[in-house]
Amino acid sequence: MQALVCIGCVNAGLLLGEGSSNASFPFSPIRFICLIGWVYLCLYSVQSVQFGLLVPKKRKRIANVAALFIGPLLLFVLLIMDTAKKAAESSRSFFEVIWEQLQNIAANIRSSGLFGSRDDSTLKIFDSSGRNIKEIYSHGKSSRDIRTLELTEQIITKALEERASDILIDPKDESKYVIRLRVDGMLRAVDQIEAETCQAVINSIKVVSSMDIAERRRPQDGAFMAKTGGGTVSFRVASAGVLNGEKLSVRVLNQNAGAFKLDNIGMSEKQQVIIREEITKPAGMILLCGPTGSGKTTTMYAMLNEIDLFTRNVITVEDPIEYVLPDASQIEVNPKADITFAKALRSIFRQDPDVICIGEIRDEETAGIALRASQTGHLVLATIHSDSNASALIRLLDLGVTPLLMSSGLSMVVSQRLLRKLCEDCKVRAELSPGQISEFHKKGINYSNIFQAKGCKKCWDTGYRGRIAVFDILVLNDQLKANIANSQLFITEMKKEGEQKGRSNLCKQGLKQVVCGITTLGELKRTIG
Repeated sequence: MQALVCIGCVNAGLLLGEGSSNASFPFSPIRFICLIGWVYLCLYSVQSVQFGLLVPKKRKRIANVAALFIGPLLLFVLLIMDTAKKAAESSRSFFEVIWEQLQNIAANIRSSGLFGSRDDSTLKIFDSSGRNIKEIYSHGKSSRDIRTLELTEQIITKALEERASDILIDPKDESKYVIRLRVDGMLRAVDQIEAETCQAVINSIKVVSSMDIAERRRPQDGAFMAKTGGGTVSFRVASAGVLNGEKLSVRVLNQNAGAFKLDNIGMSEKQQVIIREEITKPAGMILLCGPTGSGKTTTMYAMLNEIDLFTRNVITVEDPIEYVLPDASQIEVNPKADITFAKALRSIFRQDPDVICIGEIRDEETAGIALRASQTGHLVLATIHSDSNASALIRLLDLGVTPLLMSSGLSMVVSQRLLRKLCEDCKVRAELSPGQISEFHKKGINYSNIFQAKGCKKCWDTGYRGRIAVFDILVLNDQLKANIANSQLFITEMKKEGEQKGRSNLCKQGLKQVVCGITTLGELKRTIG
């Protein structure tokens, strides 16, 4: 028994690699682990040789066989040869190239999340087909490419964090580019970048937007998307050649538009009742007007969210689709594929629609089809660029719509503006002049709750954070429709009076927001006048 115990102890010592130098066992745990590690290194070397650029294609078969036996050694030799070749071609020292490759390895390890779980909120940029920007742009995976992609992601992440609607990349001079963000309708510079570095950033955005990076003079359009922890965001890109370089404009499409309803975009209860009454009707046309960036599309989505999409067939034609409505059919305009607003509208009449939504009326054909659709039992929602309700009617006439067609198809016109809201963390009581106080007394307005902007870190020292809309609603009753149909001159006269009346209505709605402490008198004057 004692002999067996002694033999067991000797065997245990041998397995642990202990004992005299003469006694050794070929399959000790340490050697076994080293063998497994060597096998995996050899397999990794084979993969690097097969899919890498270190070995010419015609010699890959021989290199793969060699890598199975001396894998890490072969890979090390190949890397040294490749480093020496790059150093000779780039007129840099051997150690500079080695340092660059070490930086690349460190960056790849950081991006892979090998030593920690990756943050789900990290921005990931994709093209329209779903390919990652790193697959498209960083083929060589050099440190310069990695830094360019990191800077691109930082710019887009900052824009999303600050709720920017646009990202503008402009050449300041031959050596500098300026990065500006449009937040709450106002532009502000956030960074200045060297021209060479910024051109690489522009190329990365153009690549993921399916644009030609070699063309820097002619205007181009494209689109891409990004995934964050909060969901997917779409971007629309436009480039143009300008003095000292190339200008890039990136529009951030409103990812929250589908969550808005009439009661949270600034409409009064009375206005909500009027709108809801119109959108429950089976036919008619509601036209939303205002300048660029006044929130027309958001209001249109708010109206669509008030419609029962289960009982009514809703089809939209947009350029581009800004928010996905799960229970609606959405068509995106694509001029390259010969899909225009007019052609899409003609085709959807065979889809038995109840509600037709048009992203923007731009030409005579689209305007005519939309108004005729409202006459044939369809509810039509559309937007148009104009300053007021009255000028929207003039705009339709300019597009070639007859007064008779306009009067019979149009039911309501809504013009709007966006006012910046005061930052709740830093707003202070307004210092009113004696003249302003006297004016408020005459009109019987309580001015005790009027505030003014101050500025803090949370609002980036602007004093404002977020925006709210004000509306002017014109319902076309039978008398007004008859006047429009009988006389084109009436519309011209109406425009003269309507411009002043519309601005007065918008001022009245905006003043309510001022008295409630939501915005300021200065912002009201800046936006409406």
